[in-house]
Amino acid sequence: MTDASATAARRPGEQVLTALGLNAPALDPADASPHSFPGGGRWRTEIPSCEGPEALAVVLKEASRLDVPIHRISQGSGVWMLSDAEITEMVEATGERDIELCLFTGPRGTWDIGGSTRTDSRGGGLRARGHDAVAGCVEDAVRATELGVKCLLVADEGVLWTLHRARAAGIIPADTTLKVSALIGPVNPAAYAVYEKLGGDSINVPSDLTLDHLTEIRRVSGAPMDMYIEAPDDLGGYVRMYEVAELIRRGAPLYLKFGLSKAPGIYPYGHHMRELTLATAKERVRRGRLALDLLARHGADGDMAPLGSRLPGDLQRFEISS
Repeated sequence: MTDASATAARRPGEQVLTALGLNAPALDPADASPHSFPGGGRWRTEIPSCEGPEALAVVLKEASRLDVPIHRISQGSGVWMLSDAEITEMVEATGERDIELCLFTGPRGTWDIGGSTRTDSRGGGLRARGHDAVAGCVEDAVRATELGVKCLLVADEGVLWTLHRARAAGIIPADTTLKVSALIGPVNPAAYAVYEKLGGDSINVPSDLTLDHLTEIRRVSGAPMDMYIEAPDDLGGYVRMYEVAELIRRGAPLYLKFGLSKAPGIYPYGHHMRELTLATAKERVRRGRLALDLLARHGADGDMAPLGSRLPGDLQRFEISS
């Protein structure tokens, strides 16, 4: 049963508009997601695009200064863009604060020789092209988990299923979580359920989905959802801060991802992009503070999952044949 607090009205400007006779229709409790994270709470936070130890240090310092709680920090360039020493430093820094670190696996379509991704149709998109690309993702996954990384970011359905099988077989740790990238995010409930069954523990949906789309998804799946509250320009540049409370009400359990629009792309990161990367890392934390302030003003900040929680709960999977 959904808690009453999860269906309470939390809409910007509501009292003033009601006084002027411009009040919106009452919220329908049936639209609310009945799901929560295991251990309690309906939302967690994520700072994306944290591209190495130096950017991580900036994020952690700014989060402390602005009192921004962080459940997960993710990186977009890939495991292969980090040395063992850099990965270890990031693992240790996040581990000290009980924050989940998520690193991207392997080569992606736009970074190899496949020309179809540069056509108007975008071809196969960001997926892993061919056996060798899948093998590269697996190589990254094994290396990262051996260094202590507990969350892997995936942009290909075949890679997701392969890593889920590897997890079930004990090749990578059983408590490794697999996060589906926004680059291949599902846009309907049937697809969302498939990603869950392929092994997805946290599924990023495109930020242009409507509130009704989130409700439709939650009627078929309780797998944790990721959504950019502010999306980078290459994912649309959408800014949905004023909807944050309703996004939680409809989409819980939901990771609030604090991205950044009007900023150049930084993948794959290198030191030639250092100043931009550090500046945007800091600003993402500030954007998080602004979103959390909105939640507090709307009376919707009381449903945060406990800090340090990371596991997704019991999810539906396809059977793995022997």
